[in-house]
Amino acid sequence: MLSPTRTWAVLAKEFTQLTRDRLTYAMILVLPIVQLLLFGYAINDDPRHLPTAVLVQDNGGFSRSILTAMNNSGYFDVVLQARSQSELDRALERGEAQFAVIIPSDFTRRVVRGDAAQILVEADATDPSATSGAVAALASLPTQALTRDLTGPLAARAPGGQPFEVVVHRRYNPEAITAYNIVPGLLGVILSMTLVMMTSLGMARERERGTMESLLSTPVRPLEVMVGKLTPYVLVGLIQATVILVMARLLFDVPMSGGWVALGAGLMLFIVGSLSLGFLISTVAKTQLQAMQMSFFYMLPSILLSGFMFPFRGMPAWAQAIGEVIPETHPLPPQPRPLLHRLRLHNARPSLFALALFVLVVGTLAMMRYRTTLD
Repeated sequence: MLSPTRTWAVLAKEFTQLTRDRLTYAMILVLPIVQLLLFGYAINDDPRHLPTAVLVQDNGGFSRSILTAMNNSGYFDVVLQARSQSELDRALERGEAQFAVIIPSDFTRRVVRGDAAQILVEADATDPSATSGAVAALASLPTQALTRDLTGPLAARAPGGQPFEVVVHRRYNPEAITAYNIVPGLLGVILSMTLVMMTSLGMARERERGTMESLLSTPVRPLEVMVGKLTPYVLVGLIQATVILVMARLLFDVPMSGGWVALGAGLMLFIVGSLSLGFLISTVAKTQLQAMQMSFFYMLPSILLSGFMFPFRGMPAWAQAIGEVIPETHPLPPQPRPLLHRLRLHNARPSLFALALFVLVVGTLAMMRYRTTLD
């Protein structure tokens, strides 16, 4: 028979425990709120205002009308007026532009003559979902861009009602194979999930078992503890990365055209940064449960805001600002750009700098927190 007294005692005990473990229950309340905000405001499957580089070799009025029509579509924002084909290629290779538009020097003459005029649009199709909406919008460009310019006899010369043709060239992933984008992206997700969680759980386990007290009684400095504990996991991370890359090539035929130096440098920084974050979490969490919860709390925005699941450029500015802080956002190594774009080391400097800054900041905070624990 149910005893109200014993039931009340258990209920009081649970409420007391709730007040003691505030971190766990605070995360239980905060996590659904964060999910709601991210999915409601930050996620967008149809990115617009994509950065576009243009190389205009024909300075006629038709060229200006085409660029205006592309801008009015809402999908293209001209961020670079290139002066050469090589400058246009660099913008695509570095990820500074999602599209590159080339209007040839004989464009106006061909339109006036009705002589199969063409413009070339090169798309960075590394992530097919990021460019599909914009590419679809290009289909209506020939019939709308020059409606005010072509009147009278000029309109009659347009073959088939279209004064020019848009030739779309999908670079890096011309067949729009999703695996080419998803499989390399899994590299960063798997490394973060395993390295951050293993480090944080390992340190929390030592605290629960009491072995941390023995370590704290030694003259070992925080930096020495951090280097000694994280070095074995660096080897684990390198083995994981190698296995994933080999499987990506053998099982999914992901093209690997180069960029190995940039990939290797970014990979080392990414692994060290993930381990430093796990070490920092372990200095805050008091139990393994808290360490696991904090690791999952980090993984949620890192997956949603890094561009792994949803196009990064489709997010609002505030979400992109948060995403820039997350190591997975940068193309070394979790994004497929080093493999598909043949990214060189000098082109990867911004991402390498961001990863190095993350390692420095997180590592410093971890050592400061560990020193506080020593005190």
